[in-house]
Amino acid sequence: MVDVQGTVADGFGPVRDAFAANFTRHGERGAAVVLYREGEKAVDLWGGTKTPDGADDFGDDEGTGGREGPDGGEESDGGEGSGGGEGPDGREESQGGHEPWTQDTAQVVRSVTKGVAAAVPLLLHQRGQLDLDGRVSTYWPEFKAAGKERVLVRHLLAHRTGVPVLDTPLTPGQAIDGISGALAVAAQRPVWEPGTAHGYHAQTYSWLLGELVRRVTGRTIGRWIAEEIARPLGLDLWLGLPEEQRGRVGRIAAVEPPAAPASAGPRLRPKRSVAEAYRDPESLTRRAFAAITPVPDENDPAYLAAELPASGGVATAEALARFYAALIGPLPSARTVRSGGRLFAPATLTMARTEESAGPDQVLVVGTRFGLGYMLHGPACPLLGPGSFGHPGRGGSLAFADPEARIGFAYVTNGMRRGVTADPRAQALVRAVRTSLAALEA
Repeated sequence: MVDVQGTVADGFGPVRDAFAANFTRHGERGAAVVLYREGEKAVDLWGGTKTPDGADDFGDDEGTGGREGPDGGEESDGGEGSGGGEGPDGREESQGGHEPWTQDTAQVVRSVTKGVAAAVPLLLHQRGQLDLDGRVSTYWPEFKAAGKERVLVRHLLAHRTGVPVLDTPLTPGQAIDGISGALAVAAQRPVWEPGTAHGYHAQTYSWLLGELVRRVTGRTIGRWIAEEIARPLGLDLWLGLPEEQRGRVGRIAAVEPPAAPASAGPRLRPKRSVAEAYRDPESLTRRAFAAITPVPDENDPAYLAAELPASGGVATAEALARFYAALIGPLPSARTVRSGGRLFAPATLTMARTEESAGPDQVLVVGTRFGLGYMLHGPACPLLGPGSFGHPGRGGSLAFADPEARIGFAYVTNGMRRGVTADPRAQALVRAVRTSLAALEA
């Protein structure tokens, strides 16, 4: 039994039930989920251990494209159970001696980082410092090489640049040195004409966005986030983890789901085209995730200290939920932020979630939808509703906002599963949120 800690507001009991069930039904190891509604915290739950029982070697499942498709479909995900009951107070002993996950445990959140990083260019535009319809080369002249002179800033944010791969992948050391990544993407020739198609820039998004922000502001993107977002909002969120915070961070590992009972029905499998793309070393899918080769150790302190806005953010679930709540605002307890605790002005919020890219994804193969930097609700990335925007992290984590429901949501986990955009644990929680809101509004 896992000792689920924390609180839920009246009406959000289904979220607690789904969170507990994830440990018994979906093989959860350590995780947290937080939800803000109308600027106030309504769900704050955590449980499990900071170190999952799994392999630290991610192999083909991370970095070079896993065996499963981006829908994460490796098992049937039928009805929810109440699952997981309460455990004894002695959590360390009851969980095999592992250090327990606590309320302030932070976690590497992989591509959930992209949603935090996307706020930076949108806020720069909001402040009149960046033209989203301007050419990237206006701010970064070297970027126009190899046929990229017409790439717009909005193309970069909507995964339309055509540079999801590198002809010569970077080593883990080069990926985090702050120099090699920007040089590599500036020299890279696009694999499609920029602006004519879209494909997930899984790794190269780090150097595309990071260098653009540095050229515009003179600050690294991690420093900008710290000074303009995290500190004013009081967020335990870092792009470039300080050494003094290392002890709070859970260790990630690849985990396998428990065997589904026969009553659960057949396991879901990715479409043949998706599976083939992940197996083919020459496909854009494999090459995009292999832009850093060999696979970096994401538990390495040097990796955690680096500023990789595509994948290297470290945060608590509380920080991510609060961040998304502040995007749509207002956040009553954040009066130091401009506009009374609201990060995005109404026009900026509209731009963030207006569809820029839709249809077959040249990298993920399935159909995806992107606004300016954010994934939008759809079959490949189900969120709360049509107006939701946010970003999943490969392996499980998810964070998003829904302005119509006035929700900021975040789920973080240290147990990395196969799949990019629709982890069954995250989806169980989203369905529970939907159920709770429907009952409250009935």
